[in-house]
Amino acid sequence: MSLNKYEIILPKNMGKIRIRTGRGTGTIEVDDDPKKWSGDEFRKIQEVRKKAAANRMVHTGRGTGSRKLGDMPDAKPRPSTKGMTRITGRGTGSRKSKNTGSK
Repeated sequence: MSLNKYEIILPKNMGKIRIRTGRGTGTIEVDDDPKKWSGDEFRKIQEVRKKAAANRMVHTGRGTGSRKLGDMPDAKPRPSTKGMTRITGRGTGSRKSKNTGSK
C-alpha cells in the first residue's frame, strides 16, 4: 500500500480531532465527540466562552465598528421544520423534514 504525501491515516479511537475555526484560518483540538463541536451542546459551550470574554472588544462591519462581546445579542434557537416538505435531488424529489430544531 503506497501513500501519497497528502494522505493521512488516523487511528479510529484517537480521542481528539482538529476542527477549523474563523473562516478556515484557525484550528482547535476537541474531544472526538460531536457534542463538543456541533449542535445544541456546542451552543452551550459557546455561551460559556462568550460570558468569559464579555469585556473583550470585537470589530464589526469590515472593521469599521466595534462593540463589547457581552453586548452582542444571544443566538436565537433554530426553528423546527418537522413535517415540512424538503426538496431533494436537484428539485426532482421531495420528502418530509425530520428536523426538530434546537432546544
